[in-house]
Amino acid sequence: MNCEKTAIGMVAWVLVLIGALNWGLMGLGYFLGFQGNVVAMLLGSMPMVENIVYLLVGVSAVYQAVACAK
Repeated sequence: MNCEKTAIGMVAWVLVLIGALNWGLMGLGYFLGFQGNVVAMLLGSMPMVENIVYLLVGVSAVYQAVACAK
């Protein structure tokens, strides 16, 4: 649910969606026996960038929660 139609709201929504899909694939991978962390697969050789992506996803989730609570 994208509560704000601003550019920042749209970026936050996309990042939250990416984070949710990544968590879903990680859970599925656990049951099916594969590494489902897409962010790590794409950025595994760049752990600092990977951690920045995780931080941005978390900040985006907080932003969306606050924006949708208004």
